[in-house]
Amino acid sequence: MTESLLNHFAATGLLAVDEINFSLAFFKPINLKKGDFFLREGDTCRHIGFIVHGGVKAYATDEEGNENITCFKFENEFATSFSEFVAQEKSRRNIRTIEDSVIYQINYPDYHYLLDQVTAWNGVIRVLMEQEYKQKESYLLNYNNRSAIGKYRQVLSNEPSLVGRVATQDLASYLGITQRSLTRAKGQIYRPSTL
Repeated sequence: MTESLLNHFAATGLLAVDEINFSLAFFKPINLKKGDFFLREGDTCRHIGFIVHGGVKAYATDEEGNENITCFKFENEFATSFSEFVAQEKSRRNIRTIEDSVIYQINYPDYHYLLDQVTAWNGVIRVLMEQEYKQKESYLLNYNNRSAIGKYRQVLSNEPSLVGRVATQDLASYLGITQRSLTRAKGQIYRPSTL
């Protein structure tokens, strides 16, 4: 499984082979079952995780107990609440597995030690933060100010893997619509046209 992590680090083009091998020692695997928490709202964010297998959803819970999902992460992506990780603050959201998952995690002290020992890691983190920013901006541009059917069409064209890997209620939450609206949107798209 460390091969996925090794390949990801190598693909950045920012780390030498010896830096990659040195870095791997700081990432420890954890196995999580579907529904387990990687991070709970209100807990201090102590880890960054790299998903080798499986997937997670990130969400905040509103006053009525509804999940407001802001993103999904799958294989070869990092998962954490970055601003709270860097500040070592309590998380304002949950990160929970949606599938059985294997995640390699690095804790905050090891993260800082790695940044001090391997200066190229600053570039890796910069790239990671840029990817996070692009993903958030894409989410806002693709899913705000659209009808339910427009949002579902965006998923089909930009994130089709979500349809097969994410529960309907989670996808509806991510899109900011009700499950019923999502079901109607699917019906309108897949309804055979009549002559």
